[in-house]
Amino acid sequence: MKCPFCSHQDTQVIETRMSEDGDCIRRRRQCGACEKRFTTYERPEVNFPAVVKKDGRRVEYDRHKLLGSFKLALRKRPVSTVQIDSAIERIEEKLLHLGQREVISSRIGELVMRELKKLDKVAYIRYASVYRSFEDIDEFRALVDEVRK
Repeated sequence: MKCPFCSHQDTQVIETRMSEDGDCIRRRRQCGACEKRFTTYERPEVNFPAVVKKDGRRVEYDRHKLLGSFKLALRKRPVSTVQIDSAIERIEEKLLHLGQREVISSRIGELVMRELKKLDKVAYIRYASVYRSFEDIDEFRALVDEVRK
């Protein structure tokens, strides 16, 4: 690891710890030249499947898009950021467990709807009304009746 202060190539690991949430390794290092200390974090690199859009385009999976969808559906709803992050992590875990190189966007949409239904019924209806692009009020009413059960 190169020293961020003097760019010397020789640094030594002084201490290694698991992070509080257990998702990365924290290392304290010391430069062999300038003797300054710094911290590095190691996280696993995960390759999510490519997302195949309705028009056939393939795009890279983007956690920020998923987060944006959740925030929009949950706007002004009593759901914490921790709950949203947990829902996104469950979706990402399912995507990784599929073991596929590509996943269609509608599959991700269904996973989002499933998580929103658990978190907040109003947010679920908001998301579903846009996602399923209802043609008439009866389809929307059927969705609301399904949630009431």
